[in-house]
Formats: sequence, C-alpha cells, structure tokens
Amino acid sequence: MTAMLQATPDEAKALEAEQPIHPGEGRLAHAPADHPDLPQPKIGVLLANLGTPDNYDYWSMRRYLNEFLSDKRVIDYPAWKWQPLLQILILSKRPFSSGENYKLIWNHDKGESPLMTITKDQTARIADQLAARYGNRVMVDFCMRYGNPSTEARVRRMVDAGCEKILFFPLYPHYAGATSATANDQFFRAMMKEKRQPAVRTAPEYYEHPLYIDALAQSVEQAYAALDHKPDVLVASYHGMPKRYLMAGDPYHCQCQKTSRLLRERLGWAPGAIDTTFQSVFGPEEWLQPYTVEHVAELARAGKKRIAVIAPAFSADCIETLEEINGEIREAFEEAGGEEFTYIPCLNDAEAHIRALVAVIEDNLAGWIERK
Repeated sequence: MTAMLQATPDEAKALEAEQPIHPGEGRLAHAPADHPDLPQPKIGVLLANLGTPDNYDYWSMRRYLNEFLSDKRVIDYPAWKWQPLLQILILSKRPFSSGENYKLIWNHDKGESPLMTITKDQTARIADQLAARYGNRVMVDFCMRYGNPSTEARVRRMVDAGCEKILFFPLYPHYAGATSATANDQFFRAMMKEKRQPAVRTAPEYYEHPLYIDALAQSVEQAYAALDHKPDVLVASYHGMPKRYLMAGDPYHCQCQKTSRLLRERLGWAPGAIDTTFQSVFGPEEWLQPYTVEHVAELARAGKKRIAVIAPAFSADCIETLEEINGEIREAFEEAGGEEFTYIPCLNDAEAHIRALVAVIEDNLAGWIERK
C-alpha cells in the first residue's frame, strides 16, 4: 500500500510545480507570465465593537437606531408588534434626544464619536504589537456591528488583501446574545457573500482572563491614588438585559458577577466592597437588578457620600459611560445627597488593556501562526 502512494520523481516535480504561491512573490507558480499578481497570504484579525452613528443629526441617529433596535438579538419581540411601535413612535422622537446626548460627548475635533476614536486607537496599538511579533503576515482592522465601518465592508477588505484565515474578535469581555452573538451573526452573514471563504475563528469572551482582571484593578488603583478621600463603595455597573434572557440561559449575568468577584480579590478587598449593578434599562419588563441609577441614590440616602463607578463590560468609553454614567447616574447620586462621585474610565487603549487583548488574540491564533 505504501509503495502505491509513493510519487515517482516526475510526479514529485509536477506536484512541486503546483504549489500555489512562490515564497515572497505574488504570482502563481504554474501560471503564465502575464497572470495578474495575487496578494500574499495573510491572517486577518478583525476587531468588532457595537457601533456608532455617523453624526448626531436626526437622520444619522435615526438610521443608527433603526439598525440597532431592529436587531432581533437586541429586541426579540415579534416584528408585527415591535416594528410599528419602533417606526411610528420611537424613531420619530428618540433620534432628537439621543442626538443631543451624543452632541455632549462628541469628538468635535475629529468629527466622530468617542467610541470611534478609541476603537481606532486600540486597533492601531494592537496592530503595532502584532507587527512586532509576526511582521506583515497579520492584518489588523476593526468593524462595527451597527453603522460604519460595516462588518461586511471590512471582511471584503481583508479578503481582497489576501487574508486566507480570519480571527473575528468581538470586543466584549462578557458573552451576551445581544452583543457577542449578534456580532458573530453579522460576521457570518458577511462570510456568506464571499465566493472564496477564508478559514475563520471567533474569539470567545474573556471576562475572567487574568490580564483583563489585572487591567481593571490597575485602573481602580490609579483612580483611587488620585483622590483625596477613598470612596465608600466601588460600584461595578454593567450594561443591563431583560431578566428573562438570563432565565433562558444567557450566561452574561453570571459572568459579570464573577468579574466583580475576581476584581475584588485582585484588589485584596473584603467581601461586599464592590457592588454589582446594571444600567441602560429599556422598555416595561423587568431587567437584571439592581438598577445602577436607583442603587447609587440608595447609597447616598444610606450615608455613602463618596462612591466610584467602573464599567467593566465596556471595552471603550461610549454614550453609556460618558453620558449615562457620568451624567444621569451621577445626577441621581448627587440629587439623593451624594457628595463625591468618581467615574473610572473604561480601559480604552491603556497599556495593560492592550496587553490583555493581544494575549487573547495570540491564544486564538495558536496553530495558525508562529512568531518570527
């Protein structure tokens, strides 16, 4: 049997000639001289975040909100019930109020939202670190689930650039159907449009990764070191979701609780030193509790006059942190008698955060590429 599988010298030469790409060249080995060059094979790392409107005017906000709130992973009500309410009532009013909120935090110098600015910075820093490890064999880019740059456009760019393998990395430390899953859904929809699909992987959530926990702890330590008085309580505010999603099996709530515990242990604090709460409640049904906006007011009324708030579920500062936490939630605390409210920014492009993200990426590139 072995002899039957052995190639003759002539067959070996023929097989060698069929190797698709000459090392260091862009032309097929067996192709004629006038065959167009092909891009060198690469591995793509595509980072994904939630999204951002292109501007804060009415129509930009309406397009963005329509895409976001029409996602069945986000709002799972039947379309016949939800869409008339969304199109006729919500999208006739909400773009105005949301636009005003975005205007308050907008990066006017660059003409974009803070989330866009920060995601660009994160991408550039990650690209630099991966280039130092792998040279030009890895291409790093980013996309947004809603708005621009779209997932489909960035997948197409990577395929055109020669990416034969793509690692898709949703920048959500915790898994939720309305975040990680919908980002993956959109990625696979984009892949369905490719004639020649690359091999793909999706990076899992990293809510308990030691370097992520360490980055959170460093941000708390740095913030506390700059204060004259230590806060009475640290509130870890996570984005909320309907309670029935938890009951249906979504692991988000449990993962958030574990992140808070690991952060407390890393800081060396006693049990009860960190309160876990949930923000951004939407609609009439019950969501994960306690609600951040109510909890901070209760703390103030109970005599906790100094608090700090951190948002571990967000990889970059955005409308939910810069306007909601540092605006609405701060106001609720102060109106209830609170005196000192400290918002600890998201990890953004801090060195410790980039180190954690690169570690997750390298874990998920294992077997695909080795360092130079």
